[in-house]
Amino acid sequence: MTDHIQRQPVLDFQHAWFSYNGEPALEDITFAVQRGDFVAILGPNGSGKTTLLRLALGLARPTRGEIRLFGQPPHKLRAWSKVGYVPQMAEGVQGRFPATVDEVVGQGLYTGFDPLAFWRSPHQERVHQALDSVGLGDLRHRRITELSVGQQQRALIARALVRKAELLVLDEPVAGVDTAGQEQFYSLLHRLNQEEGITLVLVSHDIGAMMREATTCACLNRTLVFHGETHRLTSQELSLLYGLPVEVLLHDALHEHR
Repeated sequence: MTDHIQRQPVLDFQHAWFSYNGEPALEDITFAVQRGDFVAILGPNGSGKTTLLRLALGLARPTRGEIRLFGQPPHKLRAWSKVGYVPQMAEGVQGRFPATVDEVVGQGLYTGFDPLAFWRSPHQERVHQALDSVGLGDLRHRRITELSVGQQQRALIARALVRKAELLVLDEPVAGVDTAGQEQFYSLLHRLNQEEGITLVLVSHDIGAMMREATTCACLNRTLVFHGETHRLTSQELSLLYGLPVEVLLHDALHEHR
């Protein structure tokens, strides 16, 4: 039984379709995300990437086919502590949002109303450990709005880590982040994936970064154009994906993280 659980995909799409008002957005999607994968979801605007994430997180249900998240249909999953979600921007923290960084991260421990739960020392210790792991330990008392976009994204990862998430789903997490911040962010993801064994699914428009950072990729343009190891993705398949000539120039042929 244990071996079966270990072999079970974290996320599994089987002939999944989804339509908006009768118009197909995704057609016959079949691929699986295995434990420990770092999967990049690539595709042009309107290709169905965000819809795919919505289906994976149980925010929408497939028109046809099946999706399994930790062996369950996503809308039936109860163990949501296993899943962390990092949106394109830290939603709801604009303007004068008053929460501190450690309060935002502490939200990951929420399991029901208990006004004293956050201040219990074991919870505080877990929050501090999570912040230290993403390099934000010295900023824990700052307001979340005072952080850069890249730092806010790292805080959201800490919020997932504090609940011991096994899968991180990230939607364009470095949009608006400067080059140095992107490098720090990808270094963090690499460590979480390689050292902590956390499975990553990341939507991105950055082909070069994903071919360097991810282990596998799923290329979408309503249908699944390619799924496999990133170093096997060819210029021909990318051209088919984007509908225009694309050349792949790999400066890091071994795909080693710098």
